[in-house]
Amino acid sequence: MYVDYYFPPSFPNAAPAAATRAARLGYDGFFSAETSHEPFAPLFLANQAEPQLDLGTAIAVAFPRSPMVTAQVAWDLAAVSGGKFLLGLGTQVKAHITRRFSTEWSHPGPRLREYIAALRAIWDTWQNGTPLRFKGDFYQFTLMTPFFNPGPIDHPDVPVYIAGVGPYLARLAGEACQGFHVHPFHTVKYLDEVVLPNIAEGAARAGRSIDDVVRVATVFVVTGHDESEIAAQMRPVKQQIAFYASTPSYRVVLDTHGWDFGDTLNAMSRRGEWDAMADVVPDEVVHEVGVVAPIDELGAAMKAKYGDRLQRVGYYTLGGEAALTDDEWAAVIDQTK
Repeated sequence: MYVDYYFPPSFPNAAPAAATRAARLGYDGFFSAETSHEPFAPLFLANQAEPQLDLGTAIAVAFPRSPMVTAQVAWDLAAVSGGKFLLGLGTQVKAHITRRFSTEWSHPGPRLREYIAALRAIWDTWQNGTPLRFKGDFYQFTLMTPFFNPGPIDHPDVPVYIAGVGPYLARLAGEACQGFHVHPFHTVKYLDEVVLPNIAEGAARAGRSIDDVVRVATVFVVTGHDESEIAAQMRPVKQQIAFYASTPSYRVVLDTHGWDFGDTLNAMSRRGEWDAMADVVPDEVVHEVGVVAPIDELGAAMKAKYGDRLQRVGYYTLGGEAALTDDEWAAVIDQTK
């Protein structure tokens, strides 16, 4: 199992020091997300500092960017990293695409499928000189002059990972991608009954195996040196779980378990009762969604819970990282692998 460092929302100039620490502690990869900062710039700087680390976006929002724009930055990262870049893409939700990014939203699953095909057509043109003649339902690319063609690189097969929650995107990952980012709001039961079977179904359609698709996730963690420290970390995780559980997009996880608090949380969110929402989430849900363990057992608990379900994990601590020294983190990471 690989263990990845997830760069917190920061300006890119913080990335080199973060990457150096990640490498020192034994992390295998350095991932960045598109939240309050764009996700690509930190990866260039992290690569300069620690070129042995894998790099990835977890995730970049696809639809506000033309596939041509995404193809360019991914090509550059693949080139400078010696093929260590993993392009992670996500759809986001309609409100953010139309109101935050002011771009078009329609048929997100089929659009993402075509987006991936367009990326590969563009890369094929750059690597092999294939005429660019991509014409789909959502994207058309038919012009590539030498001035705008970056040319071939040593590692042109850029792995594409997608993020998703429901069955469609899991099947798409199985059919057309090298990896799948499992949302942090997940459980083992949900993985076993929804995610993994649908990845396997999509893979079979394309003559592939589920083993061709790397499963990646950040996992909510509640830890500490003793029971009081562990108890103090429960509420922040409950708060985050409550936020996701209040959103209809993630209802499939609730439905898998028969948890009935989604409507209550949704109503509370509409009333702005954000602080009180954590009280609705039972302790047992935290144990199902995350890993709850003392520091000296944390890595083993992560490995035991996920086994071969996931190949890459990140620790989602919600402030709990401060409870561990660097030596303790290094021991956790080593225990996880």
